[in-house]
Amino acid sequence: LLQIGIQPDILLCRTEDKSLPDDVKRKIALFCNVEPKAVIAARDVEHIYEVPLVYKKEGLAEIIVEYLDMWTRKPDMEQWEDLVRRIRNPARSVRVAVVGKYVSHGDSYKSLHEALYHGGIANDSRVEIEYVDSEETEGAGDDRFSDVHAVLVPGGFGERGIEGKIDAARYARENGVPFFGICYGMQLAVVEFSRNVCGIADADTGESGGDTPNPVIDIMESQRDVDEKGGTMRLGAYPCVVRPGTLAGRVYGTREISERHRHRFEVNNRYREALEGNGMALSGLSPDGSLVEIMEISDHPWFLGCQFHPEFKSKPLSAHPLFADFVRAALEYKDSPG
Repeated sequence: LLQIGIQPDILLCRTEDKSLPDDVKRKIALFCNVEPKAVIAARDVEHIYEVPLVYKKEGLAEIIVEYLDMWTRKPDMEQWEDLVRRIRNPARSVRVAVVGKYVSHGDSYKSLHEALYHGGIANDSRVEIEYVDSEETEGAGDDRFSDVHAVLVPGGFGERGIEGKIDAARYARENGVPFFGICYGMQLAVVEFSRNVCGIADADTGESGGDTPNPVIDIMESQRDVDEKGGTMRLGAYPCVVRPGTLAGRVYGTREISERHRHRFEVNNRYREALEGNGMALSGLSPDGSLVEIMEISDHPWFLGCQFHPEFKSKPLSAHPLFADFVRAALEYKDSPG
């Protein structure tokens, strides 16, 4: 850094040890032209949320405040310490299957992974995530999910692996297992319901690449004439009106919400009457009523899909309400007889 003209004020030094010896800190400070107190041990921890507590113990906050020549009260980490305690010593545990096609890549579902952890923290529970490759589960039978307490199908694109996701939605629906579908996961749950409950055997999504006569999921009208795809999808925060008396209404506790989107396909309005007539509640709509944002199955303990990405708004100390309630439902399913 010094060679290219960048002078650091503070060095965070990764280490497996609990601390850096003072003589090592002095040597690093001498060669890097920083104060010895500004050489901070960034030691390895079991959980990422322990990192702020490590830096607090090393006095990092006080050094930053001093260097910025500003005043602030001493850091209050009581809530964060309680958070770490609950992560280290949860009262319970629950196992959630995440069914997708990018499960071999560790960071593909990182925000989703963390949001599930947040939901666990809110319920004083450890969430054990079992990643299931949707391509490998196509036609593999229901045994794949017999040892999990909830099923989540996340977002994604394209036709590869969709039948495995549809099978996962069917299993959860038929067996009363808590199910959470996000974006594409919600859309494929609608396809499954259309095929196996509404009796539309050839129901499909327009994203599958086939020429289905019953596209219960289809390209949005605003996207139909778009040829250049880059940057044109429905992207960012949009409002949604939640129907009272529904699962979504109970979870959110408010009539109007705002959530973040990233998609081009939507529930085809031509099939809304058939879906609702067979027991699917369209519990969240765009303010003008033209787009389905949340669906749920009325006679199921916890079966909900949303067109948006709630994981983007979840925080360690404030889990997104959908994730918190999903984990609560999984714990309830785990504790239920039979």
